Amino acid sequence: MELGFDNEKYLKIQKEKIEERIKMFDNKLYLEFGGKIFDDYNASRVLPGFSPDAKIKLLQEFKDDLEIIFCINAGIIQKNKIRADYGIGYDVELIRLIENIQKLGISINSVVVTMYTGQEEVEKLKRTLNDMNIKVYIHTPTKGYPDDVETIVSEDGYGKNPYIETTKKLVVVTAPGPNSGKLGTCLSQLYHEHKKGVRAGYAKFETFPVWDLPLMHPVNVSYEAATADLGDINMIDSFHLEEYNVKAVSYNRDISAFPILKNILRTITGSDIYKSPTDMGVNMISKCITNDDVIRKAAESEIIRRYYSSVCDETRGIGTGKEVEILKKLMNNVGISPQDRDIVKYALEAAEVKNTNVVAIKLDNGKVITGKESELLSASSALLINTIKELAGIPDDVFLLSPAVLESIFKIKQKTSYKSKYCLNLPEVLIAFSICASTNPIIEKTLNSLDKLRGLEAHSSYMISTTEVKVLKSLGINLTCEPKLLGYEE
Repeated sequence: MELGFDNEKYLKIQKEKIEERIKMFDNKLYLEFGGKIFDDYNASRVLPGFSPDAKIKLLQEFKDDLEIIFCINAGIIQKNKIRADYGIGYDVELIRLIENIQKLGISINSVVVTMYTGQEEVEKLKRTLNDMNIKVYIHTPTKGYPDDVETIVSEDGYGKNPYIETTKKLVVVTAPGPNSGKLGTCLSQLYHEHKKGVRAGYAKFETFPVWDLPLMHPVNVSYEAATADLGDINMIDSFHLEEYNVKAVSYNRDISAFPILKNILRTITGSDIYKSPTDMGVNMISKCITNDDVIRKAAESEIIRRYYSSVCDETRGIGTGKEVEILKKLMNNVGISPQDRDIVKYALEAAEVKNTNVVAIKLDNGKVITGKESELLSASSALLINTIKELAGIPDDVFLLSPAVLESIFKIKQKTSYKSKYCLNLPEVLIAFSICASTNPIIEKTLNSLDKLRGLEAHSSYMISTTEVKVLKSLGINLTCEPKLLGYEE
């Protein structure tokens, strides 16, 4: 894969930028930290060369001077909202994040449950966190927010929130999802710190949008595509333009909230620290782009992938369909269409020729491999077998899996399944591989090729089942599907 981003440079200069911001205050910075801390595959797809674990590596650079406060909205816990990427609730994701961060030796200060109004579901999470020796703080809705600054910055406003004792110079305030109350928690802490005579500061860390790339740069447009369900819109930061006569990109929520935020910060600190939403940020992404053409192409591909995902959701009856219209508009804005995803044509052409469901994948050397549905195998299963054989250099006429083994699994499935049609899906084929690998060195060699699938582009002529999609995603394959439902249950 051709790279367009220098990850090592990014870690170096991003660290320097945050250190510079810490020194602006009394060596005490509350950093609102957006996006995924682990496994940021969206950023790695849009910025080829960006490591999915770049953010956690960045935090590890501050290990001795860092502690983390997590926020989670009580309303999200009550509704048991599920993350679309992991298929788990935000409360479960919170615990997963805490456990993984603790393994790295990074200090977890506490969890703040925000917007608490008596939700019973919060008590269960509190018990779980207490069992993990994690402190839990409760924040109720702030009186007067957002307009009555005098009340907000008073004992009746932020003063009602408990003060969170911190000891490190960098306090990262993050969350497992949006609308978590990160900003409110930062401001509440600033209020308490300044009352105690500590001139602590606030800053914001977000990967996208990239403030010093053009508004219509595909990287910034891809951010809008990723947040189509939230309705985020990239905009020129009018405050930054007026103050510095420099164009900078922000987004609607930050720009609309800035006058109130500026007023709150002024009331807490006694001075205007920031002149614009852009001033608050510490993003150094653009300084690490080494090949703009590569980055543009990657971002355009991501926009198209988002479009296909939304179209399939609409076909399944998920969402309002509004996201599809937004994504069509975004594709028009950068002059691309679904047909610009070249793997699509290979999948559709093969499906037409073979008159069945097909999944196609493009290898790094440009070769396209396909897998077709048969009476025995799903198209995804056939694709996996064909692809890893190719990557491992196994001849086509060599059977990796004994037909007898496959037929045995198939017969069991036939006897136990209620479905009208039976195909061995990806998890079942992988189980078959693991069984046979212990006695067949060729299979073991082939399975070692699974790592080579990460980052490859694939397209299906139909909507692959959720079970198989999860497997393909776990293998790192960038999959899109035609919005075509199977005539049977897979």
